[in-house]
Amino acid sequence: MLSILSSDYEMTFEHAKNNYVLDIEPDEAREKVNNYRANIKRIGMVNLESIEEYEKVNTRYEFLTKQRDDLLSAEDTLLEIMNEMDAVMKEEFANTFEKIREEFKTVFKELFNGGSADLKLTNPEDILTTGVDIVASPPGKKLTTISLLSGGEKTLTAISLLFAILNVRTVPFCLFDEVEAALDEANVQQFGKYLDHYKNKTQFLIITHKKKTMEYANTLYGITMQESGVSKLVSVKLQDVNEIM
Repeated sequence: MLSILSSDYEMTFEHAKNNYVLDIEPDEAREKVNNYRANIKRIGMVNLESIEEYEKVNTRYEFLTKQRDDLLSAEDTLLEIMNEMDAVMKEEFANTFEKIREEFKTVFKELFNGGSADLKLTNPEDILTTGVDIVASPPGKKLTTISLLSGGEKTLTAISLLFAILNVRTVPFCLFDEVEAALDEANVQQFGKYLDHYKNKTQFLIITHKKKTMEYANTLYGITMQESGVSKLVSVKLQDVNEIM
């Protein structure tokens, strides 16, 4: 008994007698001790490295939690910026659309020598996803969508819209690649005359086969092949030719 007291509990008989008083029956006390030992045995040995492992896991957890919080904060910031951008785009688009719409009506009448035209939003309730319908009525025709116009009328209507955009937002340089190819001579002349609106504003480079369009150019550039397989660039300044004539 003394050896068990010394080895298991690390105390002497005198210490146990003076400090611990048994207030229950010895058999009951033995049963409790046996139960406690069985429970301790089931728990197993104490892992002394668990504290270090906990510190590692906890550090990793705190790092990932901070990363998550940063991502959530960044998401909120991005959504706020996107909402602000959407509001700005809606306002800018609405203002620019109205300006182009009014300008389109004016340009259309000038190029067609009459008639009427308009631009309409397909979904005005949602400006960011809406489309735009072009409604045009050349002189002598009822108001209709551009899809029902002839090829030449579609072309001149599209040119009217392009000129309307350029009138609202002037650009220093513009390239036209046979935009007037489907026009007859009379409408080509209307197209050429309207280009004078952009003198000292926009420089146009026009690729064309229409002689009437060439009459409104300041400088002509052409490609000739005097020898087989050898191309040569030829340029003519019409302003100089007119002065000589």
